[in-house]
Amino acid sequence: MIYLANKQRYQDMEYRRCGNSGLKLPAVSLGLWHNFGDIDKQENAKNILRTAFDAGITHFDLANNYGPPPGSAEENFGKIYKDDFKLYRDELIISTKAGWPMWEGPYGDMGSKKYLVASLDQSLKRMGLEYVDIFYHHRPDPETPLEETMTALDLIVRQGKALYVGISSYQPEETAKAIAILKELGTPCLIHQPKYSMFDRWVEGGLLDVLGDNGVGCIPFSPLAQGLLTNKYLSGIPEGSRATTHRGNGAIEEDAITDDKIAQARALNEIAKERGQNLAQFALSWILKDKRVTSVLIGASKPEQVTDSIGCIKNTTFSEDELKRINEILK
Repeated sequence: MIYLANKQRYQDMEYRRCGNSGLKLPAVSLGLWHNFGDIDKQENAKNILRTAFDAGITHFDLANNYGPPPGSAEENFGKIYKDDFKLYRDELIISTKAGWPMWEGPYGDMGSKKYLVASLDQSLKRMGLEYVDIFYHHRPDPETPLEETMTALDLIVRQGKALYVGISSYQPEETAKAIAILKELGTPCLIHQPKYSMFDRWVEGGLLDVLGDNGVGCIPFSPLAQGLLTNKYLSGIPEGSRATTHRGNGAIEEDAITDDKIAQARALNEIAKERGQNLAQFALSWILKDKRVTSVLIGASKPEQVTDSIGCIKNTTFSEDELKRINEILK
């Protein structure tokens, strides 16, 4: 599966420049939030990664706490990387993050320099890497001075442990401050990773403008609203779905799958069918229509979902009538 000629692999993917940087990312990136922990089947995880890379997805996105248990997604990725991807290191963008609880005590959470540096050292060891391409602060820390957190990101780049740095889930005002601090330090903020989907449009309230004005990339996570914007829940909650089996692991909760949301998804699905797309492709292409968005992060529980999702890049243009109809459904 994995040994396609480079030219053939890259012909099937769109690559977008990340803000004002020299880095390009695939329009669709693969996130390892779910399905790569110790509770998951490792052969399936390997096949998902192989399928993604063969299709031109060069960016794999992790975090220190992905699993479960925390750390296991990085460990399992490291094993697969060693067997299948080490020869391709220079063709890969590998990212990880720190900012959520990782170990007991006062130094295993949030945004201190102590935590961020120690966490990345642990991540590199788990994955068997000398460096990551992108290291993120995973969430804002109201108790740590922003200057300390950004200085830690700058230090990590200067130490050679990351090529680029980014932030995740920062609000517009604090994003602007973080960008300014990093610029002054000489380590530009490459990218912001916010939660963004048709059902969660908070980034349109100023964040996308901040990123566009400052030449910073954007890579939304949960673009399918954790499955609500797929065919999966159009007829209700299927037995054995993540909503009932993986509770408490960041999976969608059963009470989030409301009748109103299902009705909206069904209405959106009708527009998707008119465009020759399924609902997931439609929701992904809707995000990618904005040129300030560099890439969109997908999750996958099986290889076929990766292949299906990539179909979104075939049509990321929306007519004014389509956008009007979508906004009417979502209001």
